[in-house]
Amino acid sequence: MPIVAPSILSSDFTKLEEQIRLVEKGGAEWIHLDIMDGHFVPNLTFGSMLVSAVNKMTDLVLDTHLMIDNPDFFLEDFVKAGADFVTVHYEAVVHLNRTVNRIRELGAKAGVAINPSTPTDVLKEIVSDVDLVLVMSVNPGFGGQEFIDSAYRKLSEVKALIPKGKKVHIEVDGGVDPENASKLVNAGADVLVAGTSIFKSGDIPATVKKLKLA
Repeated sequence: MPIVAPSILSSDFTKLEEQIRLVEKGGAEWIHLDIMDGHFVPNLTFGSMLVSAVNKMTDLVLDTHLMIDNPDFFLEDFVKAGADFVTVHYEAVVHLNRTVNRIRELGAKAGVAINPSTPTDVLKEIVSDVDLVLVMSVNPGFGGQEFIDSAYRKLSEVKALIPKGKKVHIEVDGGVDPENASKLVNAGADVLVAGTSIFKSGDIPATVKKLKLA
């Protein structure tokens, strides 16, 4: 069974704790938090204060995805707020190994994300040093976008890069729903990030359960 990480970016923030309870009821193991700065991506969402608030609402793993410029300046804030995973973008970091090591020094697990136009080859020198690789299957910035089919191939390529015996989660984010979930898992994903398909479904627990059966 894949890990399901509902993205609260698509939730109703006026009922956030209630909706977190619903994804828990469905069996979600992680909560995905999309941090956007209006610079690296064309949208502005929330920061470490909301991560801290969510941390008080749930014991689920907090999967924090930094879609921001200069993430090194904010790593400590997010780890202190309760982030269990901190994922930075390959495209936003100059000294990626240093950043990954810093995340781990702070006590969190480290992830690296790549945009749809970024080839998986760029991960060769870092994949052994991370706990998670995030393959974006939409261009980051907004929820509800159409899935980009090249993600299937890229998931398989990432899986092939991981050294034998090394545990690295392979996560996919963007346009994930119960219809494509099985194909994504077969391609290599073991963590499914879904926002719109969960929170706009009309039955949040049932949709999480469907994704877990992929």
